[in-house]
Amino acid sequence: MLGYYTHDLSPFLIQFGQGWGIRYYGLAYVLGFLAWYHGLKWFRGKGWSQLTDTQISELLFYTVLGVLVGGRLGYCLLYDWSETLRNPISIVSFWNGGIRGMASHGGIVGALIGFLLWARKSKVDGWAVSDNAAVLAPVGIFLGRIANFINGELWGRVSQVPWAVIFPDAGTKEPRHPSQIYEAIGEGLVLGLTMFWFRSKSPKPSGLVTGAFFTVYGVIRIGLECFREPDAGDPLWLGLSRGQWFSVALMLVGLGIWGWRKQSKD
Repeated sequence: MLGYYTHDLSPFLIQFGQGWGIRYYGLAYVLGFLAWYHGLKWFRGKGWSQLTDTQISELLFYTVLGVLVGGRLGYCLLYDWSETLRNPISIVSFWNGGIRGMASHGGIVGALIGFLLWARKSKVDGWAVSDNAAVLAPVGIFLGRIANFINGELWGRVSQVPWAVIFPDAGTKEPRHPSQIYEAIGEGLVLGLTMFWFRSKSPKPSGLVTGAFFTVYGVIRIGLECFREPDAGDPLWLGLSRGQWFSVALMLVGLGIWGWRKQSKD
C-alpha cells in the first residue's frame, strides 16, 4: 500500500478566531484581480490596450462586481436551487465563515456582463476589453483552483495513482485524484497560454479570442470533470454531470461568438 498524502491544510493564511480570518480562497480573488489590473497595463505597452489608468480602475470595479455577483448567483441558481428557494437570504449569507459557495461558470458570465456594461457606458470597444480579459481570466481561475485544493474541497474520484490524496472531508479514507490541481493546470496554465497565443495572433480586437476562450474552457472543463467527484445528488444525463453540461453550453456560446466574429472580420 502506498503512503498517500492525507490532506491537512488549513483554509486560513491567518486566523483571528473561530471561522474568521484571512482565507486562501479570498486571497486568490484579490491576487487574481491584481493580476487583471497590472496585466491590462502591460497590454497597453504591447499595443493591445489603449485604456488609461482611470479606465482600468473603473473596469476592474465592474469586473469584480460581475465576478462576485455572477459567481454567487450561479452557485445558488445552478447548484443549490432548492435551498435558495427555501431560504433566499442564504444568497447573501456572508456570516458564519464566509460565502457558502461560488460557481466558476456564473463568475465567468458575470465578468463578461460586467466589463461589457462598462465598455458600453464608457463608449469603449467591447471586443478589445473581452479579448484581453480572455487572456487574463485564467490567472484568477488558476489561483482559485489552488485555493480549492488548500480548502480540501471539490475533490476527485477514488483513484490508486501514486499522487492520489486522501481528503478527510470526503467521508472515506480512500485516496482520490487531486482534481483541483488538474483543473489549475488545465483551466489556468494551459488555457492561459493558449489564450495568450490566440491574442498574439489577433493583435486587433475582433472577438475571436473571446469565442476561443469560451470554447477551449468548455472543452478542458468537460474533460477534467471526468476526474472530479460529482456533487452529492448530482444527476447524470447521458453520462455527463451538471458541470459538464454547463461547460457544453459555454462551448456552444464560444463557437457561436467565433463564427459570428469570424464572419464580421472577413
